[in-house]
Order: sequence, then C-alpha cells, then structure tokens
Amino acid sequence: MKKIKKIFFKTLFVLAVLYGVLLIPLPEKRDKLIANKPAFVWNSDSLWLSLEKDFSFAKKLDSFQLDSIILGYQKSLSGQINFLQTHQPNYNDSIYNSIEKNVFSASPYVAARPQYSIWFVDTYNQLRSIIKTQSQQWPLQTINTKNTLYRLLYGMRAATEEVILQADSNYIPAAMLVSKEHSATPAANILGITVHSGDILVSRGGAEVSALISRGNDYPGNFSHIAFLYVDEKTKEPYLIESHIEKGVAIANVEQYIKDRKLRFMVMRPRFDLISIQADSLLPHKAAKAMFEESFSRHIAYDFKMDYEDSVKMFCSEVAYYAYRKQGIELWKQLSTISSNGIVNWLHQFGVDNFITQMPSDVEYDPQLTVVAEWRDPETLYKDHIDNAVMDAMLEQANAGQQVGYNIWQLPLVRLIKAWCFIKNQLGYEGIIPEGMSATTALKNQWLVNRNRQITTEVKAKADGFIKEHQYKPPYWQLLNMAQKAALE
Repeated sequence: MKKIKKIFFKTLFVLAVLYGVLLIPLPEKRDKLIANKPAFVWNSDSLWLSLEKDFSFAKKLDSFQLDSIILGYQKSLSGQINFLQTHQPNYNDSIYNSIEKNVFSASPYVAARPQYSIWFVDTYNQLRSIIKTQSQQWPLQTINTKNTLYRLLYGMRAATEEVILQADSNYIPAAMLVSKEHSATPAANILGITVHSGDILVSRGGAEVSALISRGNDYPGNFSHIAFLYVDEKTKEPYLIESHIEKGVAIANVEQYIKDRKLRFMVMRPRFDLISIQADSLLPHKAAKAMFEESFSRHIAYDFKMDYEDSVKMFCSEVAYYAYRKQGIELWKQLSTISSNGIVNWLHQFGVDNFITQMPSDVEYDPQLTVVAEWRDPETLYKDHIDNAVMDAMLEQANAGQQVGYNIWQLPLVRLIKAWCFIKNQLGYEGIIPEGMSATTALKNQWLVNRNRQITTEVKAKADGFIKEHQYKPPYWQLLNMAQKAALE
C-alpha cells in the first residue's frame, strides 16, 4: 500500500511539474512593421442620422410624392453617368462629390419605395464600373486619390446595401450580373453566374475572424477571403484554389466552396483589354492552371505573417497575386495598410508581422479587375452588417488600449493538444489547432470568438427591439451604436 501511495505521489509530482513547465508563457515579439499612414475616417455621423430621418419622412409620403422625388435623382444621376462616359475627369473633380451626395441622398427614398431598388442597384453597378475604368488614369498611390476611390466605391456600396436590406427581397435577386467582361478562358456556372478560369472570387465568411480580416484595415471593407478559380479545359469542371487558416492551400469543388458558409461573394475578372491579355487571351487560364498544379506538387502552409513577397507559405490573397505575377500581371495596385496601433497590436497577437500587405477587400479597388457579378442574400447581408458593427466596436476598444486576453490556466492542456496536432500535420492530416498557430494564439483566438459572440448576442437583441419599435431594420450606424454600447458593458 505504501508503495502504491509512493508511486501515486511521484506521478502527481511529475504531473504538477509538467503542468508548471507547460504553464510558462513564451516571450512575445514586440517589433512591428507599422504602415505609418492615417486610417480613413468618415466623420459623417450627422449625415447618417439625417439619412435615417429622410427615410422616416419618406415612409410617410404617398407614392406620387416619392415617385416625383426619385425621378429627380434618376435624372441627375443619369446625366452624371452620361458625362463620365464621355469625359475623363481627374480624381479631385467636383463631379465625384456630387455623385456621392446624390447616391446617399436618393437612398432613403428608394428604400421607402422598393419598386425603384433594382434601378438603384443598376445605377450603382454602372457608376462602379465607370469609376473603376476612370481610375486607371489616377495616381493610385496618393492618399487623396485612395480616399476618393474608397469614398465612392465603398460609400455607394454601403448606400446600396441599406436599400437592399430595407427593400422587399422579391425586388432584388440574390445573384446579380454586374458586367459582361469578355473572357476567352473555359467557363462554368456557380449559383447561376457564368464564371471563367482565372476569375477571382472575393467572399465574406461567417466566422468571427472573418470580420477581423475585413474590418482590420485602414480602409475597412466587406470581404475576408479570396478564392482563385480554375476550370478544366476538357471536363469544364470548376475548382476553387484557396488558402485556409486550417490547412493552407487546398482545392475545393463548387459544392465544398458553397458549403463553407459565405455571407456574400463577388466575382472579379482581369480586364480583357489589358496588354498582357491582349497578347495572350488564355493568360488567366494559364495562371489558374499553374496554381492548380502547384498546389498538388508541394504543401503550401497558411502564411499567418501575411508576407505577400514570400511564396513558401501563402495567405488567401497571395494565391491569386502569386499566380498572376508569374504571368506578368501585378495585382493590388494599392497595397493595404494597417496603421492604427490597437489593430496592429491585435493582429500581431494572431501572428501577423506585415502591415503593408494585400487584404481581400482592397482588390475591389484594383482598376485591372472588373466586377462581373455579386451574390448577396438579404438575410446573410444583414448578418454581415451586424458582424461588421460588432468588430468595428471591438477594434475601437483595441485602439483604446484593450489587450487580447486568454485563459493561461488552459495553456498546458492546449499545448499538449498542439503537440498532437503537430504529429497529425506531419502525417498529412489536419489538427484542431491549425498548422503554424501556437497554443497561445489558439487561446487568444478563443478569447476573440467569445468576446465577439457576447457582444453580438446583445446587439441582436437590441436590433430586434429596434425593429419592433420602428418597423424597419436598424441601419449600419444604429447597429454600430448598439455594438459600441455593448462593448463597454
């Protein structure tokens, strides 16, 4: 009996020592590469509130009065589209301020008269296409130019999506063709949209970290993931080449791509009039095929550092960038910058070392790419807006000094799990903790998820109350206000 007790206490002692050793945190790096550029700020709270007042006012008007007001905006915006189609104004021309004002001002009236919503979306698509074409001649590396392009494209998107959320879903289809950009590469079909080999699918996932990727930027966006499309020239079978945090670069078929929850996605295609594609119309297909084949020839782990210049590992944006760069096309004319100290610190906690990089949302502003189509279901779009508001409120707290926390007492157990995951990775299997992510980072990720879900639950409850009281969905600025209050509780 004494011998058994002795063995028991020795074992207990060894386990205690092992637990203590595994409890020791590793020193954290503090050196960071900061972009040192000012983050974009709208500073337009009064505008958002006035738009909501206009919406409440518009809901009280009769159809004849609404039709008359909207007709005025139709005439004005139509004239501005005609002007842009025949002129090449510089980025600082006053017409762009006028377009921005007209789009914002028209949106509450269209939201109250959803019969016009398809016109509004079509007008947005036309303006976006023309402005992207115009921007080919703009000095994209200057702050003023980037601000103008962002205000126009993101601002018009925000106004359009508020209309979509308030309108009856019967008026606006989930999948919409935006532009008939020509392509000579093999084609396939995804959710009723014709896609071509070499297309770039930019999407937004439903996970909490997706919101961090899309919003943690000097120019917050709506997208968190990029997939590169390859269509087999013989079978016409489409494949999505993606880099996932969980497994690095991998191939998915359409069913798997759709099953991996998407709140929205957008199809982008290199312009057919690019010099490189005029010289070789199959260039996009060759880029996709080469990336498809390379994904089988070597294991490409996920690049948590987000270093787009090192292709040994790759994050999602880097897959398309790398493939096209090898064919002579350099995407991301405007590199993404992350400058806010709090956001830099948070992203650094999750392994990011490069804060001048390529974020998925920013590929939308590349003039070499045309937006071909978009898919956004009103229900998932509403969730997207709630997620954005919650993450924006969390990042405000980060900039106010809040640190990423984690349960240090769970560290020994998670380190053992990580060791088991490492063995599985070596055997070619996925582990619970992604390859390249430490046990500490996994715990920090869990903190982020839990904190996000806590705030989201409160925002959803407040949003439901808002809908009952006002009989319409809360616009984004109201969701943000709810999230800001919940983040302080």
